[in-house]
Order: sequence, then structure tokens, then C-alpha cells
Amino acid sequence: MQFDDDADLDTSQVQDERGSRIPGGGLTVGGGVVGLLALLAGLFFGIGPQELGLSSGEPGGTPSASTDAQVARDCRKGRDANTREDCRIVGVVNSAQSFWSQEFARRSTAYSQAQTKLFTGRTNTACGAATSAVGPFYCPGDHKVYLDLDFFKELTSKFGARGGPFAEAYVVAHEYGHHVQNLTGTLARSQDRRTGAGSDAVKVELQADCYAGVWAHHAATTPERSTGKPLLKPLTQTDIEDGLSAAAAVGDDRIQEKFQGRVTPESWTHGSAAQRQQWFTTGYRTGNVAACDTFR
Repeated sequence: MQFDDDADLDTSQVQDERGSRIPGGGLTVGGGVVGLLALLAGLFFGIGPQELGLSSGEPGGTPSASTDAQVARDCRKGRDANTREDCRIVGVVNSAQSFWSQEFARRSTAYSQAQTKLFTGRTNTACGAATSAVGPFYCPGDHKVYLDLDFFKELTSKFGARGGPFAEAYVVAHEYGHHVQNLTGTLARSQDRRTGAGSDAVKVELQADCYAGVWAHHAATTPERSTGKPLLKPLTQTDIEDGLSAAAAVGDDRIQEKFQGRVTPESWTHGSAAQRQQWFTTGYRTGNVAACDTFR
């Protein structure tokens, strides 16, 4: 995955609190297999720690220091996104939001931007306190995506994904799929707390996978408003395979087999490896939001 070297990056869309000391208490997670599986269920592509029953401590909160200025200084151009991981996240956020802004406008509706917050170890959100163990997640309460960059190392070392820049882009694009669901009311309509292969929880996650694929379809042709040129160069087959590898590695069936030694579809919350790959591919091949109706 390559960015246009001369493209401008908008760092105002990414808040960086890495290295900051965050006030508040720690998380409490139930012990034993149940606690482990609850954590793993939300470990990838979650919708906020509160949704998992994992949050404790005070919501909100302000970091004691901020490194926003460092990101603003170091992540100026597409060439920076091609060489630095944090700048690459800025570029993907910019690209995803440019696409969704234009897609919403095409449908005569308004798109409200969502910041991504980079953190280390723990953070406070409108959905409650969270540690990096929860994995990347979107909080509907404050319209923010939360991401500890160390997760991408675990994606390969613990879950066996191939890794690569587009695997990271897929993670970010999936979270912005949740933001789209929040703006369109899908999250509000999907309050059934049951689990299982046919549950609302799984349908929400698979739709976010599909939305990530829709963005990927248009990423290299979506012009930035400031320059009229796309941020991203055309994706390669290797890029797509890296994304699909990430999706498969964290399918509910793969996670359950790895950590509990058996597959229990009645407790699924995110969908199987095959389903996650299928719905990303549907979005990527069609480029059509309407093709992402996982609820049908």
C-alpha cells in the first residue's frame, strides 16, 4: 500500500496521547475461560469496552500530556505515511473520511468526522476506561476510534496474520465502518445483546467489514478536497491478501479454536473467518454500500 508522496496529510483527524499518563482506575475482567473469551471477543474490531462489559473507572478524562504536536510535525506528506506507522494511520483515516464524506454527500446527507485517538496501555473514553488488551474499538458515545499501535504486532505474533500496511488499513477502515453505522442509526437499532452466528452483534461486525471493503474499492480514486488527487495509489493483490489474512486470523472460530480448543458458534460476536473474508470481499468487489446489508 503506497501513498502519493506529495499528498498532504490532515493530522487534525488524529489525536495522539501515546506516552501520556491517564488518570483513573484499571479494568476488571472476569476470570477463567469466560473472562478470557469475553476479552477475546472484543479484542479485534470492537465497539467500545462498555459494550463488552469490560469497562471500569471514570469515563472521559484528560491525558496529563499530549504528543499531538509531534504527529503534526512528523506527518505532513504522503511520503511520511509511506515510512512511518503513525503517519500511515493518519493517511488511512484521511482517506476513509474523504470517501465517506463524499458518499454521504452523494446521498444528500451530512457526514460528521470522527477522530482517531492513538494511545499506549490505557485510555479513558465516553464508553468507559479501556486498556490496550481490548484491541481497536469505536466508541459511539464520543464518536472516536481508539487504537494502540502495539496491537498490530500482536495481530501477527499472537493471531498469525501476515501483517503488512494494508492489514493495518483494514483495521482502521473497519472501525470507521462502525462510525458510519452510528451515523446511519444501525448501531441504535441493533441493541439485541444475544450472541451467536445469526446475532445482531455478528451482523454489525460483518457489515463493518463490508464497509471497509467498499472504502478499499474507492480508495485510489477518491480525491482529497484540498488537492483534487487521491491520497492512495492503486491497491495491489498483495495488499488485499494481507487484509483478508487479518480478517481470517481473528474470526470467532479461529480465536475459539486457538484459545479454548473448540468452536462454539452460539457464542460468536464477530463472525467466522470465512464470513469476515466474504463480506470484506463483497464490499471490495462491488464498491456498493447497498451490497453490505448483512441483516437480510
